[in-house]
Amino acid sequence: MADAPVKREPVILVMGDSLSASYGMDIKQGWVTLLEQRLQGQGYGYRVVNASVSGETSIGARGRLTKLLELQRPQIMILEIGANDGLRGLPIAQTKENIVAMVIEAKAAGARVLIAGMQMPPNYGAKYTQEFAALFSDAAREARQPLIPFFLDGIALDMKLVQADGLHPTAAAQPRLLDNVWVPLRPMLKR
Repeated sequence: MADAPVKREPVILVMGDSLSASYGMDIKQGWVTLLEQRLQGQGYGYRVVNASVSGETSIGARGRLTKLLELQRPQIMILEIGANDGLRGLPIAQTKENIVAMVIEAKAAGARVLIAGMQMPPNYGAKYTQEFAALFSDAAREARQPLIPFFLDGIALDMKLVQADGLHPTAAAQPRLLDNVWVPLRPMLKR
């Protein structure tokens, strides 16, 4: 008798930077781990793969994506990337090109993509901060994929929820990050 094929759990791939890599805290406290726990607790049969790397830029993530798609074959990809591009003042067009290319590649591999929008502090100048924030909504609209309007909504300006570096969310902020992701993610999920 032939062995029955092994049924794989559907995968949610998180492609992110330090905001998703649990920078400055135990990885078990991060929003990605909390997402996996919520999915299990609510009876969703997804496995969450966190491929986030602290310091990652959009070009770095783009370079790693092909192999990750081949290995993980995700049904959903959460793309939380671009903050380091903005902090380094990289060209908006370059960041947008990389994000759109990653969305197109993931869609071609059969994944739906949830794009996490980011914003820069005002000291980068009005033109840059406006264009930077718009690149995420533009990319989501062009690719017809859902968007988290601002990943750090409710956190970025609350210093009780930000680490001493003024950039990274604390462990106490992680449930809020999860809620910011959950609202647009939930309609994408299948039981």
